[in-house]
Amino acid sequence: MAAVGGCLTLIVVLAVIGAIWAIWRYNNLISLRNQVSNGWKQIDVQLKRRHDLIPNLVAAVKGEMQFEQDTLEKVIAARNSAVAARGVAEAADKENALTQTLSRLFALAENYPTLKSNEQVKALMEELSSTENRIGFARQFYNDIATRYNTSQQIFPDNLIAQSFKFQPVELFELKDEAERAVPRVDLNIRSDQTKS
Repeated sequence: MAAVGGCLTLIVVLAVIGAIWAIWRYNNLISLRNQVSNGWKQIDVQLKRRHDLIPNLVAAVKGEMQFEQDTLEKVIAARNSAVAARGVAEAADKENALTQTLSRLFALAENYPTLKSNEQVKALMEELSSTENRIGFARQFYNDIATRYNTSQQIFPDNLIAQSFKFQPVELFELKDEAERAVPRVDLNIRSDQTKS
């Protein structure tokens, strides 16, 4: 009888330890999922800031860049497409396209000395460049925490908890190719040879 009571006690202790472990791992997955959500919201804030700056920049350069209307229209179209994106993969794809069109706009702006000396254009481009850096940092944080979350769902024995409670892996915010990895940059300093003319 004492042996049965001892076995029963051992089973109860093991069940309690198992329940505590399961709760701890479940809470860990919840914590990671919430951090992933927060990481995405940080990216979203910076993307909204970027989207808000672009129409101001286009409006500021429009008068000078009359012969580049096609590029300006492509920038606005890419911006509108990025604003409408839903989900991480679609947002990454649309933002990559926007980065490419912005790079073209910045490259064309190099050919307009009056734009390079315009304080409003200069401030907007610097603000956009700063925002690009913030997006990069937010993307890095998001991808780091998303990778931890996905890994936690795949390793044993946490994968048992993840499967039981139907946790789903999340997508990473990825760049598609090397051309898209470059932060749009523009040199707004007036060269000495242009000041002489």
